[in-house]
Amino acid sequence: MPRFLIHITTGPADPTKATLAMLVALTALNEGHAVDLFLAGDAVHLFAPATIAGLRGVGTGALADHIPAIAAAGGRFHLSGKSAEARGYDASLLTGHPAEFALPAILIRLTAAADRVLCY
Repeated sequence: MPRFLIHITTGPADPTKATLAMLVALTALNEGHAVDLFLAGDAVHLFAPATIAGLRGVGTGALADHIPAIAAAGGRFHLSGKSAEARGYDASLLTGHPAEFALPAILIRLTAAADRVLCY
């Protein structure tokens, strides 16, 4: 089965696109694929507790449902440490999530290892 990298730069300003990225990742996991998600730019806001609690896309579901389902299915989250820092977040953003801060070198490594890369 192919390995997917879902690279998300869309933040809460576009809830449908942001939750679509999560829905696609969950669908790939449910079909047996390995999935890494790399959130950069405004996408790091998607891990803010208030955003998780309230973000819902049109026809693409709720972020509060997608993130734990992705984690339970074995998806791996990587958040840009530089993007998070620039937006005022610290390590508490990752609390309770199977996620880690990552630098651009990790994005390059994940891209090179992926069979397919989808960007949202």
